[in-house]
Amino acid sequence: MIKMQIVADIGGIPGVDCKGFCKYCYFKEVKYMEPLGCISCSPGKIGCSRCGEELRESKNNFKLPFIVMSEIQSTLMLGNYRDKDLKVNISGGGDLSCYPHLNELTSTLNQFGLNSHIGYTSGKGFENGEIAKTLVNNGVDEVTYTVFSTDHNLRREWVKDQNPDESLKALKIFSESIEVHGASVIIPGVNDGDVLLKTCSDLESWGAKALILMRFANTINQGLILKNAPILKDVKTHSVEEFKDLVKEINSQFNLRVTGTPVFDPETNAPFAIAKDGNEIYLQFIQEVTGEATVISSKIAGPYIAKIFEKIGADDVNIVCTEKEIACLITKEDLEDIDLSEVKDAVIIPGRSFVHNLDAERIFSKDGKERVVGRGPDKLSVDGEMSGTLTEEQVIERELEEFRELVQAINFFGMKKR
Repeated sequence: MIKMQIVADIGGIPGVDCKGFCKYCYFKEVKYMEPLGCISCSPGKIGCSRCGEELRESKNNFKLPFIVMSEIQSTLMLGNYRDKDLKVNISGGGDLSCYPHLNELTSTLNQFGLNSHIGYTSGKGFENGEIAKTLVNNGVDEVTYTVFSTDHNLRREWVKDQNPDESLKALKIFSESIEVHGASVIIPGVNDGDVLLKTCSDLESWGAKALILMRFANTINQGLILKNAPILKDVKTHSVEEFKDLVKEINSQFNLRVTGTPVFDPETNAPFAIAKDGNEIYLQFIQEVTGEATVISSKIAGPYIAKIFEKIGADDVNIVCTEKEIACLITKEDLEDIDLSEVKDAVIIPGRSFVHNLDAERIFSKDGKERVVGRGPDKLSVDGEMSGTLTEEQVIERELEEFRELVQAINFFGMKKR
C-alpha cells in the first residue's frame, strides 16, 4: 500500500489565531506591500493571491469544520486514492492547538477511517495537556511540535506560552504514544548550547522520533521578503556552516532523527545528495545538456548546482548566485543586482521564485540584449523538513527527477543556433 498525505487547510491568521506572535515569528511586523509577482500570476498582469494575500497569510480566518471536511471530500473525489494508505495532514496559518474545532475535526476524520497528522503546532492553545490523549484516540498518529525549548520560562517568554506546563505535558503524551517530530527555531544565545542539549535529552527520553533544527532568519537575504526585517534587533544568526556543524553535533549525541533547514540532513546528505563526492554514479541518469543557458540560484544552493553541472560536463551552463539564501524566495530586487555580463542569451530562474516573467524579461534586457527567460522546476532538492521522512535513495531519486526537468528547460530555452 502506498502511503500518501492529503492536506486539510484549516486557515488561521498568524499573530491572531495563535495567542499572539512568538518573539521570533517570521510574520511579525509584516507590512502591506503590492503583490511580488510569481508563476501563478496571469501572463500579462503582475500580482495574484499567491504572491499577495496568501504570502502574507493576512485574510484567512479559521474555517468551520464542515467546510474543511467538504474540501477534504472534494480532494478525495478528484484524486485517484483507491487502494492507498491515506493520512490527512492538518495545517493552517494559525496555531493548530488554538483551532477550536480540532477535536471535532479529528474525530470526524477518524469516523471516515482517516488518520491525522497535526502539522506545526506549539501546543500553547492546549489549556489542558490531557487533550493529547483524546486526539490520539481520534486517530492522530503524527504531530510536528514546535517545542523551541523544554525550559518553561523560555517558552513563556519566547513562544508566548501562558501554560507551558500543559503544552509540554501534551508534548510528552504525544511523544509516548505516537510519532512526534519536534521542531526548534534556534536563536543564538537563547535556546542553543546547554539549553538545546536539555531539550534534546527530554525529547529523547519521552520517545520523540525526530527533531528539526531551523536556522533563525533575521535579514532580507535570509528570506524576510515581507518588509519585516529584522525581526529581532541585535541578534546575530548562525552562519550556514555554523548551523551545519550544530546539526552534525546534535545528531551525533542523541538517538533522534536530527535534520536541519536550510541545511542539512546527516543521514541522507540533503540538500543536494547527488552533489556529494562518491555519488557520481547517479549522475548518468541525467540526460545530456545540449542547450546553453545561465541558471539563477541562491547563495546556498548555487554552489551545489554548479558542482553537479561541472561533474556532468555541462560547459555551456553557468550558475549565477544571488545574495538571497533561499532560491524560492528570490524576488525581482535580487535579479536587479545581477551583473548581466555573466548572463547568457537564455536564463533559467527558479520555478517558485517571487518574480513575474514580465519583470524578469525587463531586468535581463536592460543592457540592450534581449534574453529568453524560462523557469526551472519548483525545487531541486528537499530540506530537513521533508528529508527527515525519506531515505538517501529517495532523496537522490527526487533530485534526479528535478534535475532532469531543469535540463529539459535548459535544452528548450537555451537551444543552440545551427
